[in-house]
Amino acid sequence: MASLDTLSARDIAAGVAAGDFSAVEVAQAALDAIEQRDGEVQAFLQVSADLALEAAKATDKARAEGKELGPLAGVPVAFKDNMHLIGTRTTCASRMLENYESTFTATCVQRMLDAGATPVGKANMDEFAFGSSTETSAFHPTHNPWDLERVPGGSSGGSAASVAAGEVTISLGSDTGGSIRQPASLCGVVGMKPTYGAVSRYGVVAFGSSLDQVGPFGRSVEDVALAMNALVAPGRDPFDSTSQDCPVDFLEHLEDSIAGHRVGIVPALMEAEGLSKEERAAVDAAARAFTDQGAELVEVELPHVASAIAAYYVIAPCEAFSNLARFDGVRYGYQEPDCSTLAEQTSLSRARGFGEEAKRRQMLGAYLLSSGVYEQYYYRAQQVRTLITEDYRRAYEQCDVILMPASPRTAFRFGEISDPTQMYASDMFTISSNIAGNGGISVPMGLGADSGLPVSAQLQGPAFKDRSLLTFARALERSVGASPVAPAFVGRGGELQ
Repeated sequence: MASLDTLSARDIAAGVAAGDFSAVEVAQAALDAIEQRDGEVQAFLQVSADLALEAAKATDKARAEGKELGPLAGVPVAFKDNMHLIGTRTTCASRMLENYESTFTATCVQRMLDAGATPVGKANMDEFAFGSSTETSAFHPTHNPWDLERVPGGSSGGSAASVAAGEVTISLGSDTGGSIRQPASLCGVVGMKPTYGAVSRYGVVAFGSSLDQVGPFGRSVEDVALAMNALVAPGRDPFDSTSQDCPVDFLEHLEDSIAGHRVGIVPALMEAEGLSKEERAAVDAAARAFTDQGAELVEVELPHVASAIAAYYVIAPCEAFSNLARFDGVRYGYQEPDCSTLAEQTSLSRARGFGEEAKRRQMLGAYLLSSGVYEQYYYRAQQVRTLITEDYRRAYEQCDVILMPASPRTAFRFGEISDPTQMYASDMFTISSNIAGNGGISVPMGLGADSGLPVSAQLQGPAFKDRSLLTFARALERSVGASPVAPAFVGRGGELQ
């Protein structure tokens, strides 16, 4: 009797194709695992059992008819709840969209379905992706499967936790300033933010349009590479003007040697205030793993990276203010009843539909875009963005990838960080790659010696060199092994009979 806990995406797809088990059996196992585990984890906002079984039956029917199956045939997948999928609600974990039914399917979701994936539900998140702990969800927090008293990170906390708890094999999240890599680090799974433009954003509710990027979570680098193939292989999406053609197979060079290649280290980041000893030790262990495999470590400088958080929290709120202006209580979303004027309805609908963090960021964005302030802050933030991008360009002339922490610390307890500015520092090592548009990936490095919680290392690479980034990530994974399901949830549902 096999279990989802022990099967990779490749194992599931191969087993379905060979007839070892059916896609329906896999779907039912995933639904059983969610039923047994999610009462404690609360990774999901909606479980789409009907859609899952319908997709699984279609996969089994295609196999029975002798048709070629997709590379993710029968693989259970969860989608962050800012991604549209017909037949589900897309709430962005906000009261503003609590009852909003998707009217179309996002390109990234559709491509996973076209590859044969089984959609089992919509994952919890920080409201409109504003947060680093999934505590700002309007409905409920998500708990870290490694310690239920701690946060899973955010804003894609539900997506990360669903994989760490063994409820699904792969999930999709979105990353605006670290919202894939930071929760991946806290939950002990692999999480990748591809290069900006590599994956279509069409059908993903926008936070910061020049920063957002969709990417996968998995318990192994190979599973993430399989998901990347599904997301990227069909080519440019005509519905997304930022989408680019990336004609590569992310599995093709996954097992290549990294001997003779160069890995960059930024000394200033390794001495950054707030970096815990455990996370630094994880990066040091990653550096040793690379040298053991023949790579060369070189020091590089990113002189303006310390300004990345400041630039981000100007650019991102400005873009969020513009993007969320559409939620006005008139056309769709929450509508305050019994209002005498349109202005009153808009004002009260937004005041009661949005949570505190969503209001804070929109108000900040409105101020920063106001007359007399725009040039002082927004224009200068864009100048800093150019400087950071140039810093990366020069650094990548000296190395193939840059090694750094993904999170400054392991998972923290609920309510432990109440100051918003301290919470913003959770993304101190991830924001710069969103500013520059480069790819990044968080790779688990086992458990911290003192906390017993997941620690990780982050790799960042040049734009549209995501295949090389995965090769280095796989080399790192070979030194520590693939990520396990959190021990408390192993064997609790998810068996294939």
